[in-house]
This record gives sequence, C-alpha cells and structure tokens, in this order.
Amino acid sequence: MANGKKNKKKIIILALIGVIGIALVLVVILGGKKENVVSVQTEAIGKRTITQIVNASGKIQPETMVKINAEVSGEITALPVKEGDKVRKGDLLVRIKPDQYQAQVDRAEAGLSSARASLNLQKANLEKVESEFKRAQELYAKTLLSEQEFITAKTSMNTAKSQYESAQAGVRQAEASLRDARESLAKTAIYAPMNGTVSQLLMELGERVSGSSFTQGTHIMTVADLTAMEARVDVGENDIVTISIGDTSRIVIDAFPDQKFNGVVYEIANTATSKGLGTQDEVTNFQVKIRVFNEKVALRPGMSMTADIETETRRDVLAVPIQSVTTRAPKAKGEEGAKKPEEGESPGIATNEKSIECIFVVEDGKAKMVPVKRGINDEGYVELRDGAKESAEVVSGSYKAINRDLEDGAVVRVDNQAKRFAMNKPAEGK
Repeated sequence: MANGKKNKKKIIILALIGVIGIALVLVVILGGKKENVVSVQTEAIGKRTITQIVNASGKIQPETMVKINAEVSGEITALPVKEGDKVRKGDLLVRIKPDQYQAQVDRAEAGLSSARASLNLQKANLEKVESEFKRAQELYAKTLLSEQEFITAKTSMNTAKSQYESAQAGVRQAEASLRDARESLAKTAIYAPMNGTVSQLLMELGERVSGSSFTQGTHIMTVADLTAMEARVDVGENDIVTISIGDTSRIVIDAFPDQKFNGVVYEIANTATSKGLGTQDEVTNFQVKIRVFNEKVALRPGMSMTADIETETRRDVLAVPIQSVTTRAPKAKGEEGAKKPEEGESPGIATNEKSIECIFVVEDGKAKMVPVKRGINDEGYVELRDGAKESAEVVSGSYKAINRDLEDGAVVRVDNQAKRFAMNKPAEGK
C-alpha cells in the first residue's frame, strides 16, 4: 500500500511537470509569432499654402553712409558738430589748421608771378632777335652779309624761340602748382556731402589727423541718412540661389522684440565672402541687403536683427508635416526588409544613392510606405509633388517610429491622444 501511494504521487508530480513544460513551450511559440504593434500618431493629408523661408541674421545699417576722412595732415582747429547732430549738405564739419597750406599757396603765387615775368622777358628778347634776323635776311639776299653771319642770326632766333617756349611751360607749371596748393588749402575745411546725421565721431578738437593723396587718411566721422535703413544679412551658398530681388522679408530687431518690420530684398552680392578659409569651419556666405520699411521707431546703425526672407509661395498644394518625410532603402532581391536610417539621421536626407524619400500612410491598421517627391517647405509642412493622395492618414509621429520602427506592412496602433497631450503639455518650470 505504501509503495502504491508513493508511485501514485510520483506520477502526479511528473504529470504536473510535463503540463508546465508544455505550457512554457506554447507560450514561447505563440509569443514568437505575436506581431510587433507600433504606436503612431497620424494627420490627414490636406491642401495648404506653403511659403518657403530663408532665415538669416545680420545688422541694421543706413542705406547711405559716408565716411569723412582727412585728405591733408594737421591739427583740428574747428569741430562744430557732435555725434547725433543733424547736418545739411554744405555745412562745415571739420577745419584743419590751414597755416602751412596757405604758405604753400603764397609760394605758388610768387612762383607764378616769377614765371610770368620770365615769359615777358623771353617774349621781348624773341621779338628783338626776330627783328635782327629779318634785317640779316634782307642783307644776306643782297650779298651784303656773309653766310656765317646769316647762320649766326638764324641760330640766335631759334634759341630765343626755345627760351620763350620754355618760359611758357614754366608758367603752366607754376599755374598747376598754384592749383594744387589751393586744392590742399581747400581740403583743410570739410563740408557735409549730404543731408544726414553724424552717426559716429572719432576725433576731438585739437587732435592731429593725417592725410595723403596716396593712402586713406584718418577717419574723423561718419555721416549717415538714418531715415532710410537697411538690413545686411549673410546667406549661405545653398540658400542664396533661392533668393531674388523683390522678395518680401519679415524682420525682427533684437532691440524691439515685440515688433515685426517688413522689408524687401533690393541687392544681392555677386561675390562670396569666406570665413575660416582652409579650415573645417570654413563658411561661404553672400551678403543680401534688405530695405526696411519703418515709420514707428528710430533705428540705429549696428542693431542686431534676424530676417525671414520669403523666397516662394505655392497655394493649395498637398502638404504633410516635415517630420513625416523620411528615407528608406529599396528592397533588393533576397532581402527580408528595407534598410533603416541610422540613429539620429534627419528625415528626408538620403543615407546613400539608393535611398528613396517616402511617407507612411495608415490603411486597415497597417503602415503603407509611399514614395514621394518633395517640393518647397515652410517651418512646419512640406509640399508633396507626387505620390500622396488627399485625405489619406499620414504618420506624423513619433520621430522614432517614422525614422526607425516603421516598415511597409507593419501593424500600427493610432494614438492621437498622445499627440494632443504632447501639444498641450506645459513647458518645464511653468
């Protein structure tokens, strides 16, 4: 009896172990066959107006700005303006001590008087010699004068003519010296070349400045027309090809963060400027000038600003969120699935020459990969020129799902509540 009970107990234990083992095998098999469900958010594809924008930063500057430089050297003896003063064309801005330049004018005038006196003397001498030569010519014709004496008279006349021409050249040279001296004297007084404002004053009364006709003289001040301002921004070589004269711009100036200014592109540089030449940080930019329309506030040269330049607008085009466009490598024969982008890869940028741009739409609970052709884009949406259909549900999130997890035919679960929660979630610290 005891042995029978023991055997019965063993059979029960072994049966339980067998049942548990079979259950574990079934769990593993069934669990392995369970499909991986990807949670996504979607948005209906619709028509939108897309405005392509190039963002650039730079400085506010006057459209017309003239640097006032010294053209002669000397001490500043008069400086009737100060920074911020308004001036009119022809107003005196600077006077440089004129004494030495007045002395040069006096010397040049004296030199001219001397040259003219010499010219008069040579003229009188020429008239005398010409008269003597005419008399010698008559005597020589009557054989009353030897040939040698005739040649001597002719030589004297030619010499007198040369001396007279030299005296004429001396007068012209003296006149040129006088003009030069007077011009230098005139440069000791500098007048405003335009109506405007003294936006920058670098020198003070009594300081010395240097000037030369061969090199740029001392920068004394800057006169600018502050009623017509422009934004000067640097645009990269990839974006400059999309910008045209007349493009509208929305400008934000750091000093006036609550205001937006309108502007229009009126000049685009033809030559690039490079920074960090020959290094890994080399940047090639083109300067773009934007005329700022402003009647509200007083803008000052050098203010920092950013501009959104609207390069192109297309209306009523099919558009999807920018993050919805991603890349996948096409399946090759024998491949089980398409190649996925690497971690951190941006949507819409091909990983290699075989990669194609695509979106994922949801049909009957599954993701369908749809190849597309992109058009222009704004800050949130991108135009689709080919491949998409209006009203289709495109996957718009999450970033990981779009760029890593989704494949053609993948089972998905639409959870747009998560999207709304993320949009309404308050920022940290609020």
